[in-house]
Amino acid sequence: MKANSTQQEILLMTGTRFSSRQCSDKNDATAHQNLNEKERLEEACWNGMIKDMLPEICDKNSEDKQLYLWQIKEGESYIELELAEFPEEKDKYFSIDPYALMSVQYFS
Repeated sequence: MKANSTQQEILLMTGTRFSSRQCSDKNDATAHQNLNEKERLEEACWNGMIKDMLPEICDKNSEDKQLYLWQIKEGESYIELELAEFPEEKDKYFSIDPYALMSVQYFS
């Protein structure tokens, strides 16, 4: 029998005031000047700053299971963060990723 696992998706919209904030380490700001907005935001997430930027979303879940950032996908106007206890394929039907949602949408 398959065990239940906890997964979380977060969409960070780019081109917004939130995403344009300086998200890199203060000590290493000059090294990040050549990166675009999406790249700076991605790097900040990989460096663990997502917990500082969105603490209310990144708190432990109701079962007190620690979620880890496994993947970042880049969309046209957003980046999608996939957090989970361990890497596992997500169910596209329940995804908030608009591209995944459209691939399972049934048209009559």
